Amino acid sequence: MRARPALVPLVAALPETVPFVGPEAQERARGRPFRARIGANESSFGPSPRAVARMAEIAGDMWMYCDPDNHDLKLAAAAHLGVAPENVVVGEGVDGLLGLLVRLYVGPGDPVVTSLGAYPTFNFHVAGCGGRLVTVPYERDHESLDGLLAAARREKAPLVYLSNPDNPMGSWWEAHEIERFIEALPETSMLVLDEAYGELGPASALPCVDVSRPNLVRMRTFSKAYGLAGIRCGYAFGEAQVIRDFEKLRNHYGVSRMAQVAGAEALADQAWLRDVVARVDAGRRRIAAIAAENGLDPLPSATNFVTVDCGRDGAFALKVLENMLARDVFIRKPMAPGLDRCIRISVGLDHELDILAEELPGALVAARGN
Repeated sequence: MRARPALVPLVAALPETVPFVGPEAQERARGRPFRARIGANESSFGPSPRAVARMAEIAGDMWMYCDPDNHDLKLAAAAHLGVAPENVVVGEGVDGLLGLLVRLYVGPGDPVVTSLGAYPTFNFHVAGCGGRLVTVPYERDHESLDGLLAAARREKAPLVYLSNPDNPMGSWWEAHEIERFIEALPETSMLVLDEAYGELGPASALPCVDVSRPNLVRMRTFSKAYGLAGIRCGYAFGEAQVIRDFEKLRNHYGVSRMAQVAGAEALADQAWLRDVVARVDAGRRRIAAIAAENGLDPLPSATNFVTVDCGRDGAFALKVLENMLARDVFIRKPMAPGLDRCIRISVGLDHELDILAEELPGALVAARGN
């Protein structure tokens, strides 16, 4: 056997897995496309027409590198939040920003607190830095604020993850409950508050913007409500020194010229955002109605998806998922114990929800074996 360069021990010990198998990979394996792509929590309504027009206008400028300072988008995000530019950092979506944050605060063996079944990409980054995940079970389909707080205190965790609104359950906490949680956290525990779905839930779920705390970073994305998942762009905001620390690690040419322009234009078109939010709300109501008509229990949602309780165990919900995929409907499901009784359905275009209504009854019959 030929000798080969050795990986560092930390990387050599990692499994050869990725957080998600994308619908494209599934389509390649199946040899045909999905008829309804309602599983990745993308916005089928697309980006702002204003953003699309501006992207088309600058397409010929892509021979130039991007601005490594992300200057215009940083200013736009800061103005949108009502903070100074030094309180904002732009990155390759929430995923990229989470990776940087983990590298900033987590070393080999360090405990990192999160919920059991929460965002797997965060766990992926923690594993890549050698951190030790400390998971807290959900309570009544919500991330447990009391449980996360107790774990952070017990473990003296340098990093705590919380999403609000939550993925994969669609649940949310009101702002005053989040603020109480933040106040109670140890000052030495950095909280990352993932607000990827923040624009889609009730305004009462988002705490007031406060960039004075050195143990809080909040993250938002252009992938969900703004319909720009394909450009990989998001931003984080927090206390100025915390944001400056990102400069030590971030990929300064990681956010493309196109992404920077699209993000700024998307923020400028709040009328389009309001229209999308209304359409998402209508889509949630339709998915809930389809689920209820089929004897399933749709959970309340503050996101662009509806998590649906299939009424049995995880094995049954998995059969429902598999039978929907076989019917060319791409959906996903939570996998953690206690949550795995559910499937998760993203809001889509009307014709995609028509297909959902058409195919779900047969998938349930097949899953039940009758």
